[in-house]
Amino acid sequence: MGWLLRPETSGDEGAIDDLIVDAFAPTPFSSGTEAPIVRALRASGDLTLSIVAEESGVVVGHVAFSPITIDGVHGEWYGLGPIAVRADRRREGVARALVAHGFEQLRGRGARGCVLIGDPVIYGRLGFVSDGRLTYRDLDPSIVQYVAFDGDVPRGELRFAPAFEAFEE
Repeated sequence: MGWLLRPETSGDEGAIDDLIVDAFAPTPFSSGTEAPIVRALRASGDLTLSIVAEESGVVVGHVAFSPITIDGVHGEWYGLGPIAVRADRRREGVARALVAHGFEQLRGRGARGCVLIGDPVIYGRLGFVSDGRLTYRDLDPSIVQYVAFDGDVPRGELRFAPAFEAFEE
């Protein structure tokens, strides 16, 4: 592990943007909106946590956390995403470390849990589960996943920060 985890600081925005674009460009599931979403979260004040993995002064990983609502109530739950790792640093534990660090920070702020939309095989390794309690629009419930920090899991429809909604088709 030659990288350091730290909060985003002023001046990191361009490197984060470039990393996200490069990380998502080759993926078939990307809509190309991941970097604009992070910029919009930052501009709106909804970027609750923005954590980078830095190696020798270069940003090699990034994760964003933002507020969500469940049936219109915030309830101290947050959304994870996007998460990006430079191609030559994947499979080294960068993403896992970013998520774990983010969870630690969220717990310190009194958060009750975290949600995401993603592949259960990938995110299950990070502790996320899906049991149909949470839904998001008409998406397959198996990709709507959560980690409860206090054991209490609400039921209902997720809504992500407005930055996400602005880029939906």
